[in-house]
Amino acid sequence: MEAVVCNYRRSKHRQKLKHSIIKVESVKTKSDAEKFVGKQVEWVSEYGKKLIGKVQAAHGNKGAMRVIFEHGLPGQALGTKVNIKEK
Repeated sequence: MEAVVCNYRRSKHRQKLKHSIIKVESVKTKSDAEKFVGKQVEWVSEYGKKLIGKVQAAHGNKGAMRVIFEHGLPGQALGTKVNIKEK
């Protein structure tokens, strides 16, 4: 299943580069997003480098999800697609 990287997780003064917010097109509610908790997420750069993350929690009430990657995503990843793997 594909999702889009929306933004980094952030506060007023900081942003956490290992934490990203992703959105799946078909997921509209928080309860739908909670079904993805624990699934593995993979981002592939245009040069073939892969970064692996894990869905940790739902983010907000409109179906966004918080993913923690092993290494931080680069800024070029914002707006690109990630793959959510089935276990």
